[in-house]
Amino acid sequence: MAEMKDAHVVEIPLDEEHQQKVLCCLNTITAIQHHPLMEISQSPGHLLLLKLWQREEDRFGRRIALKESRMDSIRREIFQLCCFFLVFHGFFITMLFTSSVSPKEEHTCKKWWIPSIISLSTSLVFVFLVQVKLYRYWKVCRQLQRERNDNRSLTRCVQELRMKGASFDLSKEPQSGKRMKSSSVEIKWKPLTWCSQNLITICLLCFTGLVFPASKFILCGF
Repeated sequence: MAEMKDAHVVEIPLDEEHQQKVLCCLNTITAIQHHPLMEISQSPGHLLLLKLWQREEDRFGRRIALKESRMDSIRREIFQLCCFFLVFHGFFITMLFTSSVSPKEEHTCKKWWIPSIISLSTSLVFVFLVQVKLYRYWKVCRQLQRERNDNRSLTRCVQELRMKGASFDLSKEPQSGKRMKSSSVEIKWKPLTWCSQNLITICLLCFTGLVFPASKFILCGF
């Protein structure tokens, strides 16, 4: 019976190729066991922190997308107001030309200030509306910049947590946007910044100043 049992034992010799495959599998299993993500999954504190930060990243993404769509909407509103401003002055100047060729030229020339006041008042209303939209636009732009800075800081912390695994310091917090701004050196000339942000309003005011005396020139002649 012992000889029968020994007869069924078959030894399969392993060549170098099979040994390399076995070693490769063992190394892979060891690497997986020591991978930072595996360490995080085995640590409740690190796993909870990773989930919280990933949820915060998702909220940042939604808020950034909402603010970007809001900025696009404000840009469209400013463009529409500028178009209405130009269309109004186009009709206004056309009406002045038609009235200047009327038989009662002296009568219309004496009252040149009436259309000028109407033009000035309407232009100031458009300029005020555009300036309000610009104020909202740059306010949302600053908020968006802070959101992006906070999101970048949070993304760096998430990447560091994934790389370090269980060795990551749980007391570490993402750096806020204000701290990042204070740490970076930025030199800006405030008057130039203000002019660049309110360039549309400045152009509309200049155009209004040019159109205001146009009533007298068109109705009374040069």
